[in-house]
Amino acid sequence: MAAGSSLRPFALWGLPGCCLLVAAVLAGVVVGELPLPVDTVMAVIGNNLWNAGHAVDPIDGGIIWNYRLPRTLIAAACGAGLALSGVVLQSIVRNALADPYLLGVSAGASTGAVAVTILGVGGGLLGISAGAFVGASLAFVLVAILAHASGGGSAQLVLAGIAGSQLFNALTSFIIAKSASAEQARGIMFWLLGNLSGARWDDIGLAVPVVAVGFVICLWCVRAMDAFSFGVSSAASLGVAVRKVQIVLIGAATLMTASMVSLVGSISFVGLVIPHAMRFLVGPRHARLVPASALAGAIFMIAADVASRILIPGQVVPIGVVTALVGAPGFALILLQKRRQL
Repeated sequence: MAAGSSLRPFALWGLPGCCLLVAAVLAGVVVGELPLPVDTVMAVIGNNLWNAGHAVDPIDGGIIWNYRLPRTLIAAACGAGLALSGVVLQSIVRNALADPYLLGVSAGASTGAVAVTILGVGGGLLGISAGAFVGASLAFVLVAILAHASGGGSAQLVLAGIAGSQLFNALTSFIIAKSASAEQARGIMFWLLGNLSGARWDDIGLAVPVVAVGFVICLWCVRAMDAFSFGVSSAASLGVAVRKVQIVLIGAATLMTASMVSLVGSISFVGLVIPHAMRFLVGPRHARLVPASALAGAIFMIAADVASRILIPGQVVPIGVVTALVGAPGFALILLQKRRQL
C-alpha cells in the first residue's frame, strides 16, 4: 500500500502544476469587482505573516486578508478534496461515472447539514460538518445496499446513486419548505448551489487538515487502487486487504466530501471530470493520478470562483453553476468516449 514513485515524472508536471497553483491563488486574490495590484496583495500578506510594516490602505488590507485570501484557499481545498474523492470512488467501484455527486454522497451531506441547521438534529451536539458526514455516510450505505440488491454491477451502482441523490435532494427540499423561514430558505438555496462568500479563516482550520489527511490516505493506498483496476478478486490475489482498504478509502472520500459540502454547498462535476482529465495527461497509475488530480482540482475551483465573480458585473454567480457549465460538456465527452470503446 505504500506509495513510491520517481521524482523525475513529478518534476515534469508536478513542479509546473505547483507554480500554476500559486499563480491561481494570486489571481484569486487580485481579480474581483475591485481589482487590486499584485504588490498590494504581497504587502498585505507580508504585513500579516511577518509584520513587514508596509503602508497599505486598511480597506484594501481587509478585503485581501479577511475575504479574498481565505475564500481562495477554501476554493483550492474544496477542489482538491472533491477531485480526490472522485479518484477514490472511480477506483473502488471501477466505473468512469462515479463521483460524490452522482453517487449521492453530496446530496446526503447536504441533507445532513440542512437537518442540523434548520431542525437542530443532534440537540446541539452535532455541528454542521458532523451532520454532513452522517448524511453522506447514510447516503453511500443506502446506495450500496440498493446497488447490491439490484445485481451489484457498477452500472447498477450509478443508477442507485442517481436514485439516492434524488431522494436526499427531495428530503432537503422538504425540510426547507416545512421548517425554514423565508430568510433561511433563500440563504440555504443559494448555499446549496455552491457559495464561497462566507469563507473565513476559521473554515480553513477544517478544510485544509481534512484534505491533507485524505491526500495522505490516498497516497498510502495508491498501489491498492491500482490493483482495484483489475477487480476485487485480482486485488485480493495480489495481497490487498480488500475490505479494510475499501473502508479506509470510502471513509476518506466521505469525510472530504462532507466537509466541503458543509463549507461551500453541493458542487457538481469536479470529482467526475478532473480525474478523467488527469488520466489523459499523466496516465492511470494512481501514484501520479492522486497528486495530479489534487492540484488540478484546486486550480479548477479557484478559476471557477474567479469566473463566478466576474461573469456578471456587480453580482456573484453560485460557483456550482460555473462548475456545471464546464463539467456538463466534460461529462458528455466521457459518455461519448465510453460509447466508442464498446
